[in-house]
Amino acid sequence: MPVHNLSTANLINSLPKAELHLHIEGTLEPELMMALAAKHQVTLPYSTIDDVRLAYNFDNLQSFLDLYYLGASVLRDEDDFYRLMWDYLCKCKEENVVHVEMMFDPQTHTERGIDFAVFMAGFTRAMAQAEKEWGQSSLLIMSFLRHLSERNAFDTLTAAAPYLPMITAVGLDSSELGNPPEKFTRVFAKAKELGLMRVAHAGEEGPPEYIWSALHDLDVHRIDHGVRSVEDGALMKELVSRQMPLTVCPLSNIKLCVFDHMNEHNLLTLLEHGLMVTVNADDPSYFGGYLNDNYHALAAHLPINKQHIKTLASNSFKASFLSEEKKSHWLNQISNFDAD
Repeated sequence: MPVHNLSTANLINSLPKAELHLHIEGTLEPELMMALAAKHQVTLPYSTIDDVRLAYNFDNLQSFLDLYYLGASVLRDEDDFYRLMWDYLCKCKEENVVHVEMMFDPQTHTERGIDFAVFMAGFTRAMAQAEKEWGQSSLLIMSFLRHLSERNAFDTLTAAAPYLPMITAVGLDSSELGNPPEKFTRVFAKAKELGLMRVAHAGEEGPPEYIWSALHDLDVHRIDHGVRSVEDGALMKELVSRQMPLTVCPLSNIKLCVFDHMNEHNLLTLLEHGLMVTVNADDPSYFGGYLNDNYHALAAHLPINKQHIKTLASNSFKASFLSEEKKSHWLNQISNFDAD
């Protein structure tokens, strides 16, 4: 039976949702960062948790990435990666995020001498436990760091070979400017040969041309971010025609100065032009909110109604790598919520 008379806030909290643009290393909360630093005797330039939070003021993507990689340096053993993943999946349970497709950055760890065996064991142990305890659905996306070389990406894909049954897709993240998608055309072609799905960050800091390149050179199934697509009318038509999903991250866009204020965000414009827009948290510890926080921020600052919210939640499943049967299950669940 339909659920009637839910407020906008309750609808956001109650709807089943999928999250498709989430960097697991970006869920590292200051408390866990400091605890693991103490555990491993890692020296950080912070004395207290408040000092860490004060550092979460970014001028641009690079200033965030500098802190992001520093934070990741405290992740050393299997239990660290298990705890990182477990804490995030518990948050999903709280927020009714029933399916997640999480990005992880192996090069961030292998460059520190930490083997795939260490982080993959920690991640998959937490994922299996969450699935067993409350039916949490989750998939992994292995992201290449675009500021590193094509050769490094190929080496990472080779090192991942024993773990490919645990990995659904490859992605492309890190510093966008100066590192266009076509730099990794051959790596993505190899990933496609191996049966992996493909996503790529484009059109956040980078121009619309980067979105075109992700579509044509990388043959992606989703564009991560993509908010600058509005600058190119032909691109907008292409994205609508393909129903190419955009995994938009509102709080991230504000924190990284893509938009000055949430009331300037173009998510509603993208949605009303017929694009397959989804809402995601990106790096929630650093950007001030998990998935529901992003929905609530949009509702507070844009003229978004309950039907928009239902559409965004539905899009999150349509754009996912779930089976058609599982997509239909969750889409039916959403249709039982009365948006009036």
